[in-house]
Amino acid sequence: MYWLIEDLEQLKVFYNSGYKEAFVEVIPFNNFEHPTQNNVSAVYVRPIEASKGFMLCSNHSETLGIELRHIKEVLKKFDKLYCRDKKELLHYFPLKSLWDISLPPNTYIRPTTQTHDIFYNKHKDNREINVIIPIVKHYEICERTYDDLQVNIGKNTNYDTFFNSKTSLVFNAIERNGIRVHKPTFEGYFHPIDGEFTYSQYNLKTLTTRPSNRFNGVNYAALNKEDGSRKSFIPRNEKFIEIDITAYHPTISSHMVNFEFSDSDIHSSFATMYGVDREKAKELTFKQLYGGVFKQYRELPFFRRIQSYIDNTWQTFQKTGEIETEISGYKYYRDSLENMNPQKLFNYILQNYETSQNILILWDILSILRGKKSKLVLYTYDSFLIDLSDEEKDLVKDVQKIFENYKLNTKIKYGSSYDFR
Repeated sequence: MYWLIEDLEQLKVFYNSGYKEAFVEVIPFNNFEHPTQNNVSAVYVRPIEASKGFMLCSNHSETLGIELRHIKEVLKKFDKLYCRDKKELLHYFPLKSLWDISLPPNTYIRPTTQTHDIFYNKHKDNREINVIIPIVKHYEICERTYDDLQVNIGKNTNYDTFFNSKTSLVFNAIERNGIRVHKPTFEGYFHPIDGEFTYSQYNLKTLTTRPSNRFNGVNYAALNKEDGSRKSFIPRNEKFIEIDITAYHPTISSHMVNFEFSDSDIHSSFATMYGVDREKAKELTFKQLYGGVFKQYRELPFFRRIQSYIDNTWQTFQKTGEIETEISGYKYYRDSLENMNPQKLFNYILQNYETSQNILILWDILSILRGKKSKLVLYTYDSFLIDLSDEEKDLVKDVQKIFENYKLNTKIKYGSSYDFR
């Protein structure tokens, strides 16, 4: 069978081939458009048992076209579809059989060709650029991508399962929701936009597994709180609510070492321990969590446990060459981390714990909001932004219970824009 499939008869032959597992990659209209605003030019499918991949063409200048619904039916027949980026591919084909084989700590950079570079340099604003780039060049990149990633096929660690069953799904869902904007204000601070919605894009494949969130030059994970730019983000419903977890890292650190504070206000507890005011206590606590326990506070029960945890973790890391984190099962490997030390390793583990727990929280929130007018539209580490309908204001209590179940304290802000000042 020829590698190019461009009509229903050829697709039927491929459908009846009997292949059960394959690697899949989407060729969108433009590699730099957000997936929610993009279309599919072609789909590369490389059956694991085949000697080559096949290009299923939907909309390309050099080929006939097959309707996407027919291509989707072919993809549905596979028991397992391995992919480079499940979160991204779910935007085009929400299939349960997808399995990401390009996991943290490294973001896989797709190869390119000279032809792609030339076309994108000359026609970077063409939103259908991939439709005119020669199909054989797309095929060449896909074959190379498969060659690079095929070594990961068959892996099924605890983290592989967590990432594929939870992580990819929750961030895909948030991206799909988008954030409504006041177009003139948004364009004044950021960039021109079509319509009244902008879409964030989470990079899940970072060294610590803590996601970044940047798209089209906008860093959605660190929007300025002082310059007025947050006013450009407005609810589609009646109001925004922002749920912030208070004293998050001290709280989850205490969970990690099984320590209970006497006061629900953790910073007040620390103030009593140190014998200083609350603001000074916050400063001292964060400096020690991120930079190491101060000598004068090592005998405090909390920090005694923290130091013991750091020492024991480092000893295991040095002895076995790896350490497996709680919740997600992610492993840090000694040989793949440079300039590591006990405190730095603790900080990595802490961020992984934060991210993994937040993914479970996001999963629970999205479950509550499924089918509702209210939408979860943005997540930034210890903050969750919900676009709330007044008809569903009772949902806030249900969402708050989620945080209570994880023994987390929160504070809530309400506003008519993302600028809550």
